[in-house]
Amino acid sequence: MPLHVQPPVNDEDFALMARLRAGDTAAFAALIRRHQVALVNFFRRMGASNEAEDVAQETFLRVWRYRQRYRPTAKFTTFLFTLARHAWADHLRRAHKQERVAERVGAEAAPHDATAQDAARRRLDAQVALAALPEKLRLVVVMSLYQGLKYEEIATALGIPVGTVKSRMFLAMARLKEVFQAAE
Repeated sequence: MPLHVQPPVNDEDFALMARLRAGDTAAFAALIRRHQVALVNFFRRMGASNEAEDVAQETFLRVWRYRQRYRPTAKFTTFLFTLARHAWADHLRRAHKQERVAERVGAEAAPHDATAQDAARRRLDAQVALAALPEKLRLVVVMSLYQGLKYEEIATALGIPVGTVKSRMFLAMARLKEVFQAAE
């Protein structure tokens, strides 16, 4: 699998969104086909292994819901990843609630072998190192390296200055370097 899947970018996305605003479901299906792989990969890189397709589906539902608000002032992917970021935040909130319930249930269950779990968690690969980054840093890395977005597009999608994107990328790369050097 390539490092990133760059979705097709041209005026076709703008035309599809114009048709979608008019309620054309075929245009919606075409947008999904064009961007689904990149979106699922984005969520997998963010740490949603089993839920990546569900969160991508939620993002496309948001595209449908917000189709009237879309204006072609930036690339469609900027709009798409803005919605994806919000879907991801909602997913994390739901997952956190589920974890709290699981912790309560787990406290009542029999103890388990923590050593085996720790060994499995320490398995070092790019995904594990990426998952160890704070959310703000991981978002920038995934959007840039794996989704192929430019810093300006990331800044627009996240609602932050380009300088903040650059500093977060610098910090993320420094932390990833530390993780990989420590593993050597």
